[in-house]
Parts: sequence; structure tokens; C-alpha cells
Amino acid sequence: RYFLLLLTAVMSGTDVSSDTTPFFSDDNEGEGPTCNGVGSPQPEEEESASGVSDKRAKLTVAVLCYINLLNYMDRFTVAGVLPDIELFFRIGDGTSGLLQTVFICSYMFLAPLFGYLGDRYNRKLIMCVGIFFWSVVTLASSFIGKDHFWALLLTRGLVGVGEASYSTIAPTIIADLFIKEKRTNMLSIFYFAIPVGSGLGYIVGSKVDDVAGDWHWALRVTPGLGLLAVILLLFVVQEPKRGAIEAHPEHTLHRTSWLADIKALCRNPSFVLSTFGFTTVAFVTGSLALWAPAFLFRAGVFTGEKQPCLKAPCDNSDSLIFGIITVVTGILGVASGVQASKKLRIKTPRADPLVCAAGLLLAAPFLYLSIVFAQASTAATYVFIFLGETFLSMNWAIVADILLYVVIPTRRSTAEAFQIVLSHLLGDAISPYLIGVVSDSIKKSDSYMWEFRSLQMSLLLCSFVAVGGGAFFLATAIFIEKDRHLAENYMPSGERSHR
Repeated sequence: RYFLLLLTAVMSGTDVSSDTTPFFSDDNEGEGPTCNGVGSPQPEEEESASGVSDKRAKLTVAVLCYINLLNYMDRFTVAGVLPDIELFFRIGDGTSGLLQTVFICSYMFLAPLFGYLGDRYNRKLIMCVGIFFWSVVTLASSFIGKDHFWALLLTRGLVGVGEASYSTIAPTIIADLFIKEKRTNMLSIFYFAIPVGSGLGYIVGSKVDDVAGDWHWALRVTPGLGLLAVILLLFVVQEPKRGAIEAHPEHTLHRTSWLADIKALCRNPSFVLSTFGFTTVAFVTGSLALWAPAFLFRAGVFTGEKQPCLKAPCDNSDSLIFGIITVVTGILGVASGVQASKKLRIKTPRADPLVCAAGLLLAAPFLYLSIVFAQASTAATYVFIFLGETFLSMNWAIVADILLYVVIPTRRSTAEAFQIVLSHLLGDAISPYLIGVVSDSIKKSDSYMWEFRSLQMSLLLCSFVAVGGGAFFLATAIFIEKDRHLAENYMPSGERSHR
């Protein structure tokens, strides 16, 4: 019955419940329930300006965090069983790097579409459809045979469709539920799910592979959890009014065309520079996400600590350890980044970009040392990876917060999409494939030594990219005060700025 009511809402453009926005809504419609004086629903507890009670707002964030965790868990399950996939399909580094590149490419190219839809239509329904599609395609990818690697590439690309529908929209819902310090806290909780979900992807992928003796089963864990996410979205998440909790409720902000939105964002230096800074984070994390476990395994084979993988299942203990490190460093990094930013804000309004810059500049030398020490000491390698990933994770929540306070509410989904496209296009869409190609080109023979050495030399690129990212965030600090002021005092009739 509930699905029939939703279908009626979509087709007629009317509001059938207090937590459902009409999908085909025009620009001037509110996002919450309308009161016409007859049979107006009375909320059980006082609602904020967003139209969502405090209790429901917190439940909404909890559901969005769960989906974000699931999102990244699914994304990195493949990396956790990469040696098995290479053995199963008999492919090299360059070809296996395409698995992440194809996914990221479809993800980033569809992000603008979902950003456009998310700024104009019902965000909850868009996410429901996208996550359901992603779950079905992920399950389908687990039944592919060894002669059809192209089918695995295709399904990984289609998974990006579902993830794009979620990633561009979820942060904007949180932005419409909370403001100022509370928004920062909620975003930090939301972005905890990125490293935790990524780590769980490695852990679940490697352990399920070990237990089942077949890497295909690793891809059958997240689809069921995805369907649960759709149910939670339908019955728990409530659509807030866009911008109502801030100084600019949606009905006072006249939407402009998509092209005008893009032009305005390109004239926003804080947004552009922080996006380039985040691109370097995506480049480094994308490279490490796919190649770090394989690199650690090859280092073990090179030093004689491990046996080469000649038949499935391969030794995935490095994926398990790397996954645990990713979870712990993610929690420490996000938490320390947010706390450092809060304390530094007392002294300077430029705190956010400065903390992001410090995180990248500190991560660079530790990542470099972790790659160089892999041939000498496994323990030292893990210690340096731990420190490098901790500093690298300091950026996640802060970059999202920067975007939300330098961009006006009706452009936020478009801004999220723009940032996703650019950061992935120049970041983790190309970095896994680039590292694989460079590794193959350096390799002088098929010996175990050159398999390790070539990947080691190609991964050194990550440290230098991180330094460049630090420079972009330092440049962001120059403009951040002005751009935040312009966004907070935006006047629709004034064409002096389009923030």
C-alpha cells in the first residue's frame, strides 16, 4: 500500500505524507507538509524550521551514515580480493586497475545529473531508486565466469550509477537539518563511514573469500544490506525543507539554470581550490585503496615471508590488516581533523583549509617512508602507513563543511556533483589505472622481484601528489573568509556574486 501511495505521489506531484516531497515539484514549492487549515497534521514534538523534528533528524543522519558505510564497503571489497581476481581472469596490473577506473568514471559522469535532480526534486526517492539499482547490479556481478572479464567491468561501471545518486545528495540533506557546529559534528559522523566502510570492505572481502574459498561470495554480502538501506530510507528518513534552517529558506532563493550554477561555482575561488585539494586526496586514496594490499603481499613474497599465489584462494592477510588500519586511522583522522579545526577557529577563521593543508603535508613523508621501508621491515611499513593514513583522513569532514558554507543551499547538490566529477576525473578515476600502467612499463621481467619493485616505484608518486594538495588548501585559506561571507549574505537580486 505504501508503495502505491508513493507511486501516486510521483505521478500526480502531490504530497501524500509529511515526510515525502513530490518528485515533480516546481521551484517555489516547499519541502515539508502544507497546512491549509483543514485536517492539518499535528507533530508529536516541536519541529525545527527544516520541518523535521530533532529526533527524526538524528535518525535520518544515522540511516545516511549506514548507507555511506555500505557504499564504501562495497567499493573496496574488490580491492580486498584483487590477487584472486587477477589469478581468476589471468590479467595484469594495468587491466585490473581498470576495475576501479571504470567504476569511478561512471560514478563521476552521472554525478552532475543526480546533482541537478537533487537540487530540484525529491531527494529521498532518487536515493531509493539508485541504491536499489546498485544492489541488484552488485549481486549480478558475483555470477560472472572467467571468460567474461568485460562483464565484470560493465557491472562495476553500473554500480557507479547507484552510488552517484547517493553521494551527491546525502550531504545536502544533513546541511538542511543542522547548522554551524552541529552540522560540523553530524558531517564528521557521516564521514567516519568512509574510512570505516573502506576498511570493512577489505576485511569482509578477504574473510569471506577465505571462508568460502571463492572471491565471488565477497560480492554477495552488500546487496542484501543495500535492500535494507532502501527500506530504512522509505520509512525513517524525512525530507527537510531546503535552506529553511538557515537565513535563506528555499522560497526566498530563486533557482537559476544549471549553466548559471556552474558559472557561479567556477567564480567561487574557495570552492574551486578546495576541490582541487580534495582531488589530490582522491588520487592518493584511490591508489592506496586498490594497490596497497597487493603491494604488501608482493613485499612479503620478495622478502620470503610469504609464498607466491599460484592457485586460489590467495593469502589475503594483508588485505585484512590494511582494512583494520584503514578503519582505525579513519576514525582517528576524521575526529582529530574536526577537533583541530574547532580549536583553531578560535584563533583564525581560516582554520578549516589550514587543517586540511597540514593533514596532507604531514601525510606525504609517512607515505613515502611506508613504500621505501616495505623491503626492509614489514612492521615499520605498517607503522608508517598508519601515520600517513591518519593524517590523510583529517580532510574528509572538513572539505564537505567548506563546500556547504561557501555555496548557497539551492546550488549545493550541483556543487557536490561538480566536486565529485573533478576530484574523481583527475583523482581516483585515473590513479589506480595510472599506477598499474606505470608498474607494467617499469617491470623488466616477470620475476617476483620486478613485480614488487615496479609497483613500489609507481606508488611513490602518491607522496608528491599529496604535497601538491597541501598547496591547494593553503591557497584556499586566502579566500575562505570572503567567500563564506558572500554565501551567508547572498541576495538573489544582486548580481555582484553568485555563491
